[in-house]
Amino acid sequence: MVGANLCFGPELRRLRQEAGLTLTEFSAALNYDKGHLSKVERGERSASPELARRCDAFLGANGELQRLVIRIETDSDTTETPAAPGLWLVGRREVLAAGTGALIDLGLSLGGQAASASDSLLPSFLVQFDQLRKLGQSTAPKVLLPLLETQTRTVAGLAVDTPSATRAPALLLASRFAEFTGWMAQEAGDSATALGWTGEAAELARAGGDPYLGSYALVRRALVTLYDGDAAGTVALARRAQSNGLPPRIRGLAAQREAQGHALVGDEADCLRSLDRARELLDSDDVRSGAEPVIGTTHVSDPAAMTTGWCLHDLGRPKAAAEVLDRECRRLPPHALRTRARYGFRRSLAHAASGEVEHACTIAGELLGVMPAVPSATVNSDVRRLARELSRFRSSRAVRDLQPALARVLAPARD
Repeated sequence: MVGANLCFGPELRRLRQEAGLTLTEFSAALNYDKGHLSKVERGERSASPELARRCDAFLGANGELQRLVIRIETDSDTTETPAAPGLWLVGRREVLAAGTGALIDLGLSLGGQAASASDSLLPSFLVQFDQLRKLGQSTAPKVLLPLLETQTRTVAGLAVDTPSATRAPALLLASRFAEFTGWMAQEAGDSATALGWTGEAAELARAGGDPYLGSYALVRRALVTLYDGDAAGTVALARRAQSNGLPPRIRGLAAQREAQGHALVGDEADCLRSLDRARELLDSDDVRSGAEPVIGTTHVSDPAAMTTGWCLHDLGRPKAAAEVLDRECRRLPPHALRTRARYGFRRSLAHAASGEVEHACTIAGELLGVMPAVPSATVNSDVRRLARELSRFRSSRAVRDLQPALARVLAPARD
């Protein structure tokens, strides 16, 4: 990485001079300190990925400057998905017994009426699944995880005791519980467990006769690689989930994830093409009339537009990103605290990168107040980026006032 940054400075100077810009003009355009940029060009300071993105976009380098800073991993798509912790390693009776404490209100009978129990309980489990997804918007993931793990095992165990002719609905619902459990594990900062539950969700879906959720599992795995900064792995996984035989919603969500991977390395042309493809797929009639429960987010009314705002920031176009995110964040439901935090911090980051520091601090200040209720390892990655961005404006009173709240959110959790 040191060698890459030594190459970055001279290449940046060459591109800036070819564009006919003085260092003063360039620093003003990027909202960066002139002295800092001068040291970067001379190789005395390393360029951050954020600075590389902005320089790349402004100078039209098509990702070349970013590639000098960001080391791209190429083999993440071949990583084996670990098994979920103990889902099928527990005997049938133990699986069922594990859920009884949480399901007293559902009247679960562990007698010999397996088929009738399945028929009567599945609607209640479906309602509970929807309630847990809503609860995930306002509750710490570590609080929800034990209940989600128990319910996944319970529904899967119910399927084991159900005659094969009526087993599929229970297996499919268990797969959705497993997928959501994986998402909450990722929010809790445990990527390995997240991947394990995601893999288990795909296996349960296949056993229930749905071959498609396995492809959505690739989209979920791509989210893990995205937050790990692995652009190549993200793109490779997302492309594998876009074959023509898959439902439009899965292909559309996969195209969005591919766009985010391209944006990480400044590949604007491929990013925008992927976003166009995502928009077309997600707007299709097949998606609007899709079965419940809906795969993916249920709180973002226009996922392709929101992802466009996300990508524009990573492409080094913060002003355009802020305009899109301002509009789309206003459309989020008030109760969706986790979703509002996720996109709200990205919105704050875009305003900060545009030099609108006070506005960025106002947005972040409102969101930091809800973070203790919905802690998120993935959202914290953008909070850290925001803290670094704002550190360039230490003379701002708004930044100084915000710093204690930022520090509290980013402080390591204590048991």
